[in-house]
Amino acid sequence: MMNFNRHLILASNSPRRQELLRHAGFEFKVRTKEVDESYPEGTPPEEVAKYLASKKGAAYKIDHQNEVLLTADTIVKLNDEILGKPQNYEDAKRMLTALSGKKHEVITGVCIKSKEKEVTLDDTTLVYFKSLTEEEIDYYITNYSPYDKAGAYGIQEWIGMVGIDKIEGSFFNVVGLPVHKVYQALLSF
Repeated sequence: MMNFNRHLILASNSPRRQELLRHAGFEFKVRTKEVDESYPEGTPPEEVAKYLASKKGAAYKIDHQNEVLLTADTIVKLNDEILGKPQNYEDAKRMLTALSGKKHEVITGVCIKSKEKEVTLDDTTLVYFKSLTEEEIDYYITNYSPYDKAGAYGIQEWIGMVGIDKIEGSFFNVVGLPVHKVYQALLSF
């Protein structure tokens, strides 16, 4: 484990973010609360993830001098449409059908804050899906849990393995946390 002498708090229920931080060598506590994930109408899609990460960060009070809080939000952007978490089977199918055979952007915004300072950052990865059959889409939705994932898919799951031709950028960003940027930012605290 690298030398990080602060108490890190991850404000996320995402098991993927927790696993990524753990594998990056950080010890942390998880603290979560419900935060409204709305954003002002007209916000450019590429700014939404960063805005929501900051909004989540603002919902928490840093209690001790030695604490550092990390919040994050990931969106999928297809053309100028933001694909959030699907509401149901039909919504997941609509999203995956729209992504099929196309390139899209995965943008993760991160807010890291302590009593002394706050840093926000983001990362964008281009993801290229092959054309998916209706059978492949139905199989994925039925056998995996796309409902807690932006764009209705997890790159680390079956659909990512068989359906993604290539990516440009960080794989871990698509999973939910641009670890390379978060690591460097945390070292500055």
